[in-house]
Amino acid sequence: MKGDRVEVVIDAGGATRTYEVEATRGGRRVEVTQGRGIIEVTEVTRGGTPVRTARFMSARILALVEHLAPRPAQPDDAHATPPAPS
Repeated sequence: MKGDRVEVVIDAGGATRTYEVEATRGGRRVEVTQGRGIIEVTEVTRGGTPVRTARFMSARILALVEHLAPRPAQPDDAHATPPAPS
């Protein structure tokens, strides 16, 4: 969904660098995949075509944070009860 973004903080040899991949248009989403020591963050169209891809070595990643765009309230949200405090 437009506004979804993923923030990746990596170790760049004594310093840190921050990268962001964001869904820039309506109907696009951001997907995160992991495999063989590589983390891949991809902006994907509604039809599944990749628009932009960023690849990172998983050994260098310090933090990976997914920020979701605000979603409108759904009709069934009104009936949800908050969890009990622990």
